[in-house]
Amino acid sequence: MKEVQTEVEINASARKVWDVISDFSRYSEWNPFITRAQGEPREGSKITIDVRTPAGAHRTYNPRVTKAEPEKELRWVGKVPGIVSGEHIFTIEQLDNDRVRFANNEVFGGLLSSFFGGSMEDIKAGFEQMNQALKKRAEG
Repeated sequence: MKEVQTEVEINASARKVWDVISDFSRYSEWNPFITRAQGEPREGSKITIDVRTPAGAHRTYNPRVTKAEPEKELRWVGKVPGIVSGEHIFTIEQLDNDRVRFANNEVFGGLLSSFFGGSMEDIKAGFEQMNQALKKRAEG
């Protein structure tokens, strides 16, 4: 298993951050990493996301939402059975009334995950770009 972990403090309420990350229809307006998201942030729903990394890799995924707890956590899992899987996890931790810690993480598993190596840094850079864009959007 491999994991990418990032976080950022955002001067906004958990509700505001949740409203931004759960509004898939607007990802193209602010998100440089997940450039398109379609579907509903509802447990069990299938979604479609387009990812563009800082190095220019572009991929489309069709994960299933596994958790959608407003103002706290959003998760989805995509996989090619037996080969590779990825669980994307957004968590929102309320620090005070108008400040949260937002974590943007992915846990990779399966046979191919051991070959990711250098691409992990590209993914992490993409998460960090997304975190900063989310911060700007939620604080704006």
